[in-house]
Amino acid sequence: MKPTSRRAFIKQAGAAAAVVAAVTPGVAPLLAADPLPAESAGIPPHRPLELPGLHAYPDAHSVPAGGTIRFHVSSAEPYQLSVYRLGPNVDDPASDELLQAFPPSAPTPQPIHPGSYVHVENRLRRPLAALTLECWVRPWRFLHLQGLLSQEDKTDARGFALGLGPDGYVGFFLGDGVSPDDAAIHRTEPGVLEKRQWQHVVARWDGVAKEIWVNGKLVGRWPFAGQCVPGPHPLRLGAMAEAGVANHFLDGDLAGPAIYERALAPEEIARRFAAKGAAPARGPAVLASWPLREERGERVADASGHRRHGRIINHATWMIGGPAFDGAKVPRFSTYDPAKDATRGHGLRLAADDLYDCRWRATHEWRVPPTAKSGLYAARIRYTLDEKALDYPVTFIVRKARFRAKAPLLVLCSSSTWLAYNSAPFAHTVPPGTNFGTNGHRNSHPEAPAYSCYRNHHGGQPAYQFGLRMPWPSAGPQLLYGSRKTGYSHLVRAERFLPVWLEQAGYAYDMISDLDLHRDPDLPRGYSALVINGHSEYWSQEAYEGVDRYLRRGGAAVVLSGNTMFWRTTFNADGSVMECRKYDERIGGRGGAPLGELFHSHDGRRGSLMRECGYPAWKLVGLECCGWGGVEAKEAGVYHAAAPEHFLFNHPESVGLAAGDTFGHSPDGTSHKAVGHEYDVRLSTLIKMTETIPAGGVLPAEPAGLTTLALGKRPNQDALDFFTNPAKSPDGVLAEMIYWERPQGGRVFHAGAIGAGWALSVDPKLQALMRNVLHAFRVRRG
Repeated sequence: MKPTSRRAFIKQAGAAAAVVAAVTPGVAPLLAADPLPAESAGIPPHRPLELPGLHAYPDAHSVPAGGTIRFHVSSAEPYQLSVYRLGPNVDDPASDELLQAFPPSAPTPQPIHPGSYVHVENRLRRPLAALTLECWVRPWRFLHLQGLLSQEDKTDARGFALGLGPDGYVGFFLGDGVSPDDAAIHRTEPGVLEKRQWQHVVARWDGVAKEIWVNGKLVGRWPFAGQCVPGPHPLRLGAMAEAGVANHFLDGDLAGPAIYERALAPEEIARRFAAKGAAPARGPAVLASWPLREERGERVADASGHRRHGRIINHATWMIGGPAFDGAKVPRFSTYDPAKDATRGHGLRLAADDLYDCRWRATHEWRVPPTAKSGLYAARIRYTLDEKALDYPVTFIVRKARFRAKAPLLVLCSSSTWLAYNSAPFAHTVPPGTNFGTNGHRNSHPEAPAYSCYRNHHGGQPAYQFGLRMPWPSAGPQLLYGSRKTGYSHLVRAERFLPVWLEQAGYAYDMISDLDLHRDPDLPRGYSALVINGHSEYWSQEAYEGVDRYLRRGGAAVVLSGNTMFWRTTFNADGSVMECRKYDERIGGRGGAPLGELFHSHDGRRGSLMRECGYPAWKLVGLECCGWGGVEAKEAGVYHAAAPEHFLFNHPESVGLAAGDTFGHSPDGTSHKAVGHEYDVRLSTLIKMTETIPAGGVLPAEPAGLTTLALGKRPNQDALDFFTNPAKSPDGVLAEMIYWERPQGGRVFHAGAIGAGWALSVDPKLQALMRNVLHAFRVRRG
């Protein structure tokens, strides 16, 4: 239980930063304290992180023709930005249409400021003769110094702080403004705290001695006489400060933080521990108490009456429960409502890499011509790094101009899926044709945020929220998801084949993003057909209900997607953050995410699988996801005609298929195989795979009116049953192509596989079938 020197810590931390800079070319030391970028971006002074290379994002993922879009670029190198409409050759940028070339730009480095905490401006002001700091904490890792409750600065001898250290110790600082560091800072022995367990931590000072209590037990005691001078620093929950800048962010969950101007008695500490955070701190000696009942938003209210209300910086995560709550005990299939659970309590999850808005200033602004065609566009930013020419794309969607008439077709891009796979927003720039895997690509800085729907935070916290005001290199229009030889893709590139074919075949269309449909769920109204394209995996309740209304009114849907409507999403009020809480690691759920944490902070409703949230894909578009598999040509499958007599195969033109004939592949049958990666089947087929019904689970009945046009078969029969357990598909059927006249209104053609659009680009038979489908849905050329 030795005292710890603050100045020695600063020296050691600076040395560690120098090591990081030495092994990562172009990375500046992390403790550089320049508060101006954070302040100008609208947050209190905050540790900056300088990024090597070039990174950029648009201020919106879609913009109407005639509107203005702004690009936010951070670059350590000179560069030039140009804007293009993506052209007819998916893999050749030379076919893109140049619309605006900006003059060359000088380097414009803009730091990021990751790390969430609660900033409280109304600090303690008068000297204290006694003090207690209390909180519950569930640490996720111990790799660095982390603040729990502080009003201090590492360069000042005033203030107080409660924190935890790299080896699980608890530290307690009291500053009188004059005493040396070795008299002001003390810490427990290592290992008094455990990872991923709620623990009650109390720092107590009675004017004579300092004590630290963990879970009702005394774990450290040191003499400290005199007074505590709070100093001029803000209060911070989940962080400390250094040189006036917020730093040392908590990777953990915080509950019930409170400050008392007296020393709690041992029996009081024991009662507080036994209460498991159920009651906020009360009484005349309470200087601040934050019950964390809000469960949404950035404001944290002080219940003490002293108006020490806090502001959450960098979003953090609500709806995780408190110390008395065991999220693993919530049944998967139940009517559990967190708002009615008196034992749930409240906690706030913080992360040292939380970042949802880079807050960069706009570097370029482009007014989209009012006559611009709706579709996919990109700003291409060219620069040179290490004598290598690089091209950084910033993809966005142009919607139709408000004054223009609607085209017959409305194409929905799966932009929420592009965002969900954005595992490394600050990755090194990669060349076209790179395999950009589920974990993204190598990060440009080891501490830059790198989490997604498929990758947890650096500290291990499950990732539930994702910012739209961030770079999204995952949305590069020429990225692959597999080998160059096979050429498979599942994000933007996978969706490019359909609009290219539509334009070449003479069909007019308008295009929107997932967020557009979420914000205005009735956008499909007035269109002959809605096309759901690509990997349309992430859906909001609002979008689902809007498409249902459209179909009930007599609309039509063309679904060229697989893994469709699988995970539920929500967005905050301004559309800057998407939330998605995924359960079960076997199917892409987040490790460490219990069932009790599936409830969204945006609306308090259950998340995870759409079909377990009351919005099943089969009820809206006729098919339900049954799994995924390899993407290479030898692993993928094709369609086998099952109803060649159906009118869609014969009117107005004959597709020329007999029963069992294959299609959905290149003419020689070796490439562009449609049934690859992820796929959907009829509910009746999925039920055949399901051998066990878990407690509370129910198998629904398939609706009437479905016709199977073709069966998608793959060499490997591995699948997931209705309850996402491993299963085998019947007869190798892993995708089904259907036509459905919905009893409740509307018609649906569903191809049941992500690769359908890819195959459409080369298969004359699939092209003829698509022309028949569009004709049946009253979509005419021209």
